[in-house]
Parts: sequence; C-alpha cells; structure tokens
Amino acid sequence: MAPLWGASDSDESKPKNLTTAEKKEVFANGSGWVREAGSALSGNDNTSADPELLVAISGLAVSLGAADITELEFITTAFDKSDGGTIQVRARFNEAVDVTGTPQLTVVNDTNANHTLSYASGTGSNELVFSLTIAAGNAATDADDVLSIGANAMALNGGTVKDKGTNTASTITNAASIGTAAGTITVTA
Repeated sequence: MAPLWGASDSDESKPKNLTTAEKKEVFANGSGWVREAGSALSGNDNTSADPELLVAISGLAVSLGAADITELEFITTAFDKSDGGTIQVRARFNEAVDVTGTPQLTVVNDTNANHTLSYASGTGSNELVFSLTIAAGNAATDADDVLSIGANAMALNGGTVKDKGTNTASTITNAASIGTAAGTITVTA
C-alpha cells in the first residue's frame, strides 16, 4: 500500500486526500506539510496567521533541499491597452522562501518586447508576487498581443531567493509545463 504522503518535493508527496486545487496551497516547512495562512479552506482568512499543520514530519523542509517552483499563475486575468494597469504573476514554491534584492519574472509578449515584472511581495511565505505597471496607451502592448509565461521565467537579478530549510540560494528554474499551465492573457484595445 502506498503511503498517504511523502518527503519529496513533488506534488505527489503532498497529502493524498487533497485535491489538485488544495495542493496549490500546501507546502513543506520544518514541522511537515502545512496549508498556507489565509486559506479559505482552513476557515481562517488571516494571512498573518501561522500555517495550518496537516501532516507532522519533523524537518521536512530540510530534507527537501532547495526550494522549487511548483506553479506560476497570472493574478491579473485581463489587460486593456487603453486603460493600462498592473500585470501580476504569483510564483508558488514547495516551501517557504526568503527574498533579498529584486528578483524578476519575464512575461512573454508574442508580438512586442517581453515584460519584466519585479518582485513585489511574499518573502517568508511559499508565494512570491511579481508586478509591472503599464500606463494607458503605452507602446509596450497592442490589442491582441498574447501574454504568457515560459520556462525559466524567473531571474535572481542580483538578489536571492533562499529556502527556509537549508537557507541556501535556489537556482530558479521552472519547467515549461509550469509556465504553460499559467495560461495566457490576450490584450484588449
């Protein structure tokens, strides 16, 4: 019989009773598998609360080694060139990370120059937010441009992203499938 959870950094090692959507909010820390603070699933919308412990495995984050990106997703779901606005992307890791400096994340534009989003928030958690504000009518986008996230979208840009377990700098890469899973945004006029 297969175990109900594991001690590797794959989604398959997360508690088996969780749905795919629920696994997005689960990461490893020194206590074991935890659900991120502020989750509607825990009934606590306080993002400053301690994460909810689901499975106790002492030292789990240390046994995982360097933090890995498990998901990239657009927070921004639509972008209108005439209105301008902010493009935001969330990078989820399999454990909490600390950030120094200003790491960056590239959003690919299929017809214009790519967009470089800068780290905005999330240090100390398993979710980092990257952001870029584009003024209304700016030449950075055109109507019908398609924005997406490709492989190796994150760059340290002289900063660091260090996991809480071993506190070593991570090599920030993501599989093409992780970026593709984020979907696309088609710019409107």
